[in-house]
Amino acid sequence: MYEGAVQDLIDELGRLPGVGPKSAQRIAFHLLSAESADVTRLVAALTRVQESVRFCVTCYNVAEAEQCRICRDPRRAEDVLCVVEEPKDVVAIERTREFRGRYHVLGGAISPIDGVGPDDLRVKELMTRLMNGAVTELIIATDPNLEGEATAAYLARLVGPMGLTVSRLASGLPVGGDLEYADEVTLGRAFEGRRRIEA
Repeated sequence: MYEGAVQDLIDELGRLPGVGPKSAQRIAFHLLSAESADVTRLVAALTRVQESVRFCVTCYNVAEAEQCRICRDPRRAEDVLCVVEEPKDVVAIERTREFRGRYHVLGGAISPIDGVGPDDLRVKELMTRLMNGAVTELIIATDPNLEGEATAAYLARLVGPMGLTVSRLASGLPVGGDLEYADEVTLGRAFEGRRRIEA
């Protein structure tokens, strides 16, 4: 335990996701030894994020205006919608430069253990977006874990009667991985999602 302000800083840093007590302590002492200008820039960045960043009114991605840059982009296809759990997933997909449609951010995944059901996610907003008939394909890109699979299955059942093409991102072996280290579920998915090689 440290005194006053130092302990308060460690406690606040420790509340951040993925930051344990040791990491919080390391960050705190890094900030203590940092240049005053560096700390001022960090404080300014945190303040600016809190004051100017919000969620897009259309897709619920992070935005600094009413809509995010993707929803404002007229070059994006309006007939394909990719459903993700969090805004960070949008960034991951955008880095691939493979997807040119639009997004819908649910704000999490169904997790009965954590008390998160469909009503706690932006499922109603998704259904409202699908009602206008502009979307013909729904790509469900939730995480390949128990919660993500439950969410994908729920959404597929929900939108099934709408006549949309519903697809799920393929999952399998990572590039550069070894078969012997793959778990059974991942290896099974790799077999399901195998594709033909043209000679």
